[in-house]
Amino acid sequence: MNRCRTESVRCPDDLSKHNLKEESVMKNRSVYLALSLATILTSMALVSTARAGEESCTDRVNNTFDKLLECVTVDGVRAHQLALQAIADANGGTRETGTPGYDASVDYVAETLEAAGYDVEINPFEFEYVPPATLTQLTPINADYETGTFTGSGVGAANAAVTGVDLALGNADWPDDPATSSSGCDASDFAGFPAGNIALIQRGTCFFSTKAVNAEAAGAAAVIIFNQGNTPERTDLIVGTAAQLPNGTPSNLTVPVVGASYFDGIALSQLGSTAFVNVDPNETRTGSNVIAELPGREGGSVVMAGAHLDSVPAGPGIQDNGAANAAILETAIQMAKVNPRNTVRFAWWGAGELGRTGSSSYVDGLSEEEVARISLYLDFDIIASPNYVFFILDGDNSDGLSVPAPAGSDQIEYLFEHYYTQAGFPFKGSPILGASDYDAFFVRGIPIGGIFTGSNGIKTDEEVALWGGTAGEQYDPCWHLACDTFDNISLEALDINSDAVAFSILQYGMNTQAINGERGKGNFKPAPGNSGDSM
Repeated sequence: MNRCRTESVRCPDDLSKHNLKEESVMKNRSVYLALSLATILTSMALVSTARAGEESCTDRVNNTFDKLLECVTVDGVRAHQLALQAIADANGGTRETGTPGYDASVDYVAETLEAAGYDVEINPFEFEYVPPATLTQLTPINADYETGTFTGSGVGAANAAVTGVDLALGNADWPDDPATSSSGCDASDFAGFPAGNIALIQRGTCFFSTKAVNAEAAGAAAVIIFNQGNTPERTDLIVGTAAQLPNGTPSNLTVPVVGASYFDGIALSQLGSTAFVNVDPNETRTGSNVIAELPGREGGSVVMAGAHLDSVPAGPGIQDNGAANAAILETAIQMAKVNPRNTVRFAWWGAGELGRTGSSSYVDGLSEEEVARISLYLDFDIIASPNYVFFILDGDNSDGLSVPAPAGSDQIEYLFEHYYTQAGFPFKGSPILGASDYDAFFVRGIPIGGIFTGSNGIKTDEEVALWGGTAGEQYDPCWHLACDTFDNISLEALDINSDAVAFSILQYGMNTQAINGERGKGNFKPAPGNSGDSM
């Protein structure tokens, strides 16, 4: 395995093991004609260098762990991430489902797979598209601000005075430290709030939905929630979900709720501030999943592996979830000549950031017979966070925090535990709570599993002792932000987890006996069932 072992040292620039074919890049005219000349030349240089020393990976059948993991390299995965970054750059900085950036991402994945010899299915589905919101300050300055609509927002427009709600800005008007912000968390924060004004609320302490519901109850015509400002990572535009209250009940908001950056929030907090906020109704649009199969024996089981392909509106999503997209794509390319015992079905889901609509639509459309053929689903969502921890979905609920998973999910957890143990890295359980594209498979009783490196959770001192990094900061400081770019990455985590992706897909392509009792290829033994985590 090719590994860079320290965060401070980048992988060498030698791309001799990269295996992205030049013709697959050139085929995708719909993507690359839109890109800058500099980006095209850079990508082509990487591909040409890669092909020069790739004959062994190009020609051979990667039907063992050693062969496959040698050919699934960081350089190959990074080339796909670079292409997704270029797509976002050419399409307004986003790859959100329903936008040209997403459509170009679908084209790139599909045409790259076709160049590797796969038959590709573009699987359509309908979803609710959220149009861009508007946030304009009218007085005492006039400025248009980057914004976005919170999930669960009401619709409509408001042109009104802006009233700050218990803000903590560390300035003369609002002297409290931003780290102490509990703006809008209590109904009492809105005492004396002028009905019909726009509520300006700061991130911190409680759910976004709690803040927005309290504002609407106080008579706010619209709500602006801006980032907290207590760390450099909490200054950019924040857009989240306000659809459910902490107890799981719907928020049922009727007023528009939009996001803002910390510094735009400061500008809006000025005395005499007025603003215009607009949120249009959602639109029904058609999105696409990308599906490709590596055929196994006739009538045999199907092993699925997938990742959501889309980004949030605010950024390009090159770590979330471009890293996993790229790792699965490179694995599919390097397995193209393999003859697995079980059919391996690769999936890139649309609308993963919009309620996981793409994967849900796909699974809902399967017959009972088709569901019965699927032995398991491997989900890869965020696998190379800069401040990473190696999390494994807790299929046996040994941590006691998960919803009990379908039978066989424990065996998938043991496989990943076995992989990290053999590779010499610690791991930790992550609760199964329906928070990714595995949920639709879970509901149909299909065993699920996967790995994760953390999103907006905060890294602990205990975790730093095991994985390094920085305590007190998010696992991914750029999660769901514009800074989730090609540079927002841990190359070590990407290397280790790209191998984990390839390892697990090849293992289950060859042998699912631990999951369903079906005899597999003898040189792919089931992982020992050892439960628990290494912490």
